[in-house]
Amino acid sequence: MKKQNTIIIADDHPMFRSGVRQALEEDTSLLVVAEASDGRQALQLIEEHRPDAAVLDISMPRMTGLQVARGLREKKIPTVVALLTMFDDEEILDEAMELDVRAYLLKESASLDVVHAVHHALEGKYFISPALSGKLVTRKGRQSQFSQKHPGLAHLTETERKVLKLIGDSKTSKEIADILFLSPKTIDNYRFKISEKLNLSGAYSLLKFALENKSLL
Repeated sequence: MKKQNTIIIADDHPMFRSGVRQALEEDTSLLVVAEASDGRQALQLIEEHRPDAAVLDISMPRMTGLQVARGLREKKIPTVVALLTMFDDEEILDEAMELDVRAYLLKESASLDVVHAVHHALEGKYFISPALSGKLVTRKGRQSQFSQKHPGLAHLTETERKVLKLIGDSKTSKEIADILFLSPKTIDNYRFKISEKLNLSGAYSLLKFALENKSLL
């Protein structure tokens, strides 16, 4: 028998959760193993069950869907995330992409799109609600312009890029070291190399660059 992919759903509206669950379970390859009514419960259930995917509402009590996604990344939990939102908000989409959220769905079309979205996410692909595709094109255009303006970005190693993104998340060298399993001294060396490649002078200039451009890094 083909292995089922396990899913956790989190939304603070029981009727909406029920509709999403029904849509998912019409596909016999998907199995909903738990439901949560707030973000903190969702994070706890994901840590406990380690599902293949999590379908999370962005606007939940206690922790938002984005905060849960950030928590999963920091804890290195490989569950892929599909986010649900009521709003066509480009800033939230930017933050979701920054967190490597694989699917981003408008709630109004979730019952139609959620199965396709979850399968795309499980295959390592991205799924964006069709109504949001224009936002994604705009974002890609801004990223291209940003890269042309700062050619040094192309010379950053994968680890240097991770460090730069974490600096943009306001992490200290010690916090970055803990996340990447490196020493704080090694992180400070990475900071110096990144600054050198981006022609930035001093720790404050690097922090300012990372904070102001975090959605494009």
